[in-house]
Amino acid sequence: MTTGFIIPATVLIEKLATELKGKTLVMPEEFKFLKTSHAKENTPENPDWFYIRAGSIVRKMYFRGIVGVHELRKLYNSPKNRGVRPQKSTKASGKIIRNILQQLEKDGLVIKADGGGRKLSPKGISFVDKMADELKPNIPEISHY
Repeated sequence: MTTGFIIPATVLIEKLATELKGKTLVMPEEFKFLKTSHAKENTPENPDWFYIRAGSIVRKMYFRGIVGVHELRKLYNSPKNRGVRPQKSTKASGKIIRNILQQLEKDGLVIKADGGGRKLSPKGISFVDKMADELKPNIPEISHY
């Protein structure tokens, strides 16, 4: 059984994004006009950015266990251009992360953890493992696992 730990991040996130786009997540209309952080100047160029962010969140939850919106905001931080002054780190948009987590929770992939935060449910863990199993034959570097 292949786990998500041995699959390269970009490949796994792309696969998770396509699967989540097909059945679980729906990007709200107003998100077409949102930036991912107040440090950004423009909205994302990739039209599937919402699903890629969701796949990345699922992968981070798979690796880290219990995470909250605040921690994910810090993980997706970006430097703010302040002109001639030094850059400062700014947090990502909490609304986007919260919306993704709520949709994943509604689908049963994520559950609320005791003491705050959220974690992947057994259904979510098996979902990531299933995606890793499907990807393993396409990646020759990990054939010895």
